[in-house]
Amino acid sequence: MESKTARLFFIDAMRAWAILMMLQGHFVDGLLDNVFRDNSSAFYNIWKYFRGITAPVFFTVSGFIVTYLLLKNAQLGWSNPRIKKSLKRGLQLVFLGYLLRINLMGLLKGKIYNATYLVDVLHIIGFSILAIIGIYILTQRLKNHVFPLVLLLISFVLFIIEPIYANHSFSWLPEFIANYFTRANGSVFTIIPWIGYATFGGFLSVLFNKYGQLKSLYPMAITLAIIFGVVLLFVSSPVFALLFETTNIELFNKIALNNYLFIRLGDVLLVFALFMLARNLWQQRLILKVGQNTLSIYVIHFIILYGSFTGLGLYRFYNHSLSPEIVIPGALIFMTACTFLALLYAKHEKQFQLLLAQSLKDSKILMDSSLVYLYRNLIVLKYKALKRARFTRN
Repeated sequence: MESKTARLFFIDAMRAWAILMMLQGHFVDGLLDNVFRDNSSAFYNIWKYFRGITAPVFFTVSGFIVTYLLLKNAQLGWSNPRIKKSLKRGLQLVFLGYLLRINLMGLLKGKIYNATYLVDVLHIIGFSILAIIGIYILTQRLKNHVFPLVLLLISFVLFIIEPIYANHSFSWLPEFIANYFTRANGSVFTIIPWIGYATFGGFLSVLFNKYGQLKSLYPMAITLAIIFGVVLLFVSSPVFALLFETTNIELFNKIALNNYLFIRLGDVLLVFALFMLARNLWQQRLILKVGQNTLSIYVIHFIILYGSFTGLGLYRFYNHSLSPEIVIPGALIFMTACTFLALLYAKHEKQFQLLLAQSLKDSKILMDSSLVYLYRNLIVLKYKALKRARFTRN
């Protein structure tokens, strides 16, 4: 029988795969010349399709992990130490999402650009963690099956009602809040529907936690993931079309015509099945380290590619201007460099933190000294000015 800890190896491997897919996806999409974006090319279409799987997998795995760690502790309610840790983590991710979009040059000019308030992956994962914790707290005194059912219901409802709110601009809300609900202002992701993948990941995590001791866990989980994955991929659209014909409800027709959410959920389940099938291959130390340092990798890639803080990233200089001959090897180098730097940081994290703390301390001392010097000079100037004023009156 495999231990509960071992079962997370394939999750770490999925996280590693998803972050590397995200790196190459952002690099290629940001720098590839528009001339080479050929929708008639099978290679380009395959790349586009697999790029579209990345975010759903990442959100689902994030929801799976936060719920798994939450349920791993037997203590209920606020006495569960994972609640405070998860709340802190969620808020940290939201804060970091905004921090990465700040332009220091703009701040020095007294400006905060609109791009600072756009919502991205970190914001959504942060709010997904907060949402799952909130649902857990509200349902923890109820029967055990309520928590997973609420998680599953939220995913289903958010996916079903997507056509209703997809074209709303939410202009009646302040822009920084509206950005969580609409992509009209440039946000990459929104709370609705993307949190639905995280809550679905939480639902899967509850099942793993409940049936984790079964010897047939993996054969059963792999079989069900393949069955439901194939159904969502190939049957969900015809089902919604049939529902429209039967009920004449336009919502079902809109879902059938643009059924990307349920199809991507099918992709996610198939990815889960694939990684569970090969779970014994994912215990290499390097793969696990990459999967456990996805946040550092994401931050480093954002700084290098998009130029966080300075605006001086690769995207600024090579935006949609490179050929495939440069972009493809460039993406491999970019992935390797970001991963290497993240693992290097993880290895020397304590030293980096001490260095940062010392730098902040030195900066404070320097600032205090500068303020004292400035204050003294102001007193001298004031004294000289008063002296001149008296001399003039005399």
